[in-house]
Amino acid sequence: MSEEENKPKRTVRMTLDRKFGVSEAPERRPRRNDDDRGSFGDKPFGRGERRFDRDRGDRRFDRGERRFDRDRDENREDRPFNRDERRGGGRFDRDRRPRRFGDKPFGRDRGPRRDGAVNAPVYRQRPEQKDPIDENLDEAALEARAAQIETVDEAASNPPWFKKLIACTTEKGREREGRFLGEGVHVVEELVKHHREIVISVYMVEGFENAELLEAINEAEIMLHVLTEEQMKRLSSTITTQGIIAYCNIASKKPVYETSRSVLTLVDAVQDPGNLGTLFRTSLGFNSSGMILGRGTVSPFNPKVVRGSSGTFLRVPFEFDVDLVDQINFLRSKGYTIIATDLHAKQSLREIAPHKLRKMAFLVGNEGAGTNPYFIELADETVKIPMSSELESLNVAVAHGILSYEAAQIQEELK
Repeated sequence: MSEEENKPKRTVRMTLDRKFGVSEAPERRPRRNDDDRGSFGDKPFGRGERRFDRDRGDRRFDRGERRFDRDRDENREDRPFNRDERRGGGRFDRDRRPRRFGDKPFGRDRGPRRDGAVNAPVYRQRPEQKDPIDENLDEAALEARAAQIETVDEAASNPPWFKKLIACTTEKGREREGRFLGEGVHVVEELVKHHREIVISVYMVEGFENAELLEAINEAEIMLHVLTEEQMKRLSSTITTQGIIAYCNIASKKPVYETSRSVLTLVDAVQDPGNLGTLFRTSLGFNSSGMILGRGTVSPFNPKVVRGSSGTFLRVPFEFDVDLVDQINFLRSKGYTIIATDLHAKQSLREIAPHKLRKMAFLVGNEGAGTNPYFIELADETVKIPMSSELESLNVAVAHGILSYEAAQIQEELK
């Protein structure tokens, strides 16, 4: 026997105090009921932790063993957002997390995307601009202001003569009083020099400086009164006043249809005061015989019409609030050719037979709706203004100016 075989054998005994296969994991908080494996609390809500049956000896996983290894998976584009990383494990990588609203300032180029496409730049929009303040007050604002002033005690600088002036700032007040107001230096000058017979008086603010106009008022022997700045603002139809207003009687000259040899203008429901004022000025510029304002057309004594015509509207003979059907038939009986403007017309003014153009009456219509189709059917001729196809129509005052110029040339040639 060898020496090793002669050595006595030693037996080592070892007692195991734990089950086979169970790791020495850190002590964990005990569950509410360790025997009840299906009870609430075995698995925390929302966590991905796995638990296994102890009796089968399967290994229990700890959350710390499943922690994401950044160094090993740094090239993965689909790695999940790590909550621990946000809590203090380092600065958050903006480019790797899912994008949310507000990540980048509005208007900057976001650069290339992961799929290689380049996003179009987002342009910064211009801030919304408020509409400029309209210097003109509309009819509703003037009505409201007049109603408010009428409720004020007369002793508070609102005497009866001033209430009559205030009434003329509204359509109903002008009809009731039979008066109108002409506002501004040019308007008052026109009324004083050419229509002295209808001017009752002139009102100005203290310190008004226009020696030439004041001298013309004195020479015409027109009463001149002084108002305060506040009173002038109440009478004015504009935000910034010129400091002078004429108080006049409503009056007009009627066109002489029998002896007229120039152009008349029939106005169908033109509602913009500025356009009507321009129609008056154009008619005066081309020696028109007069204007007939149909029903639905703004009053010629509206402050904006008076100012838009620079007060010259009284030099053009006119009638207003007229039934155009009766007027068209009447003018035709007097030898006038009724010529309506129409976008679908086939001819221009010069293509009409010359003998029809010795006495003309143009029919122009509303800014938006155009001339009433029924009136167009009553007309003798329809015309259009040759122009580019890029534009559908012209402003009513512009179209009237072009036709008036052509008509003046044609009638000069026919003499």
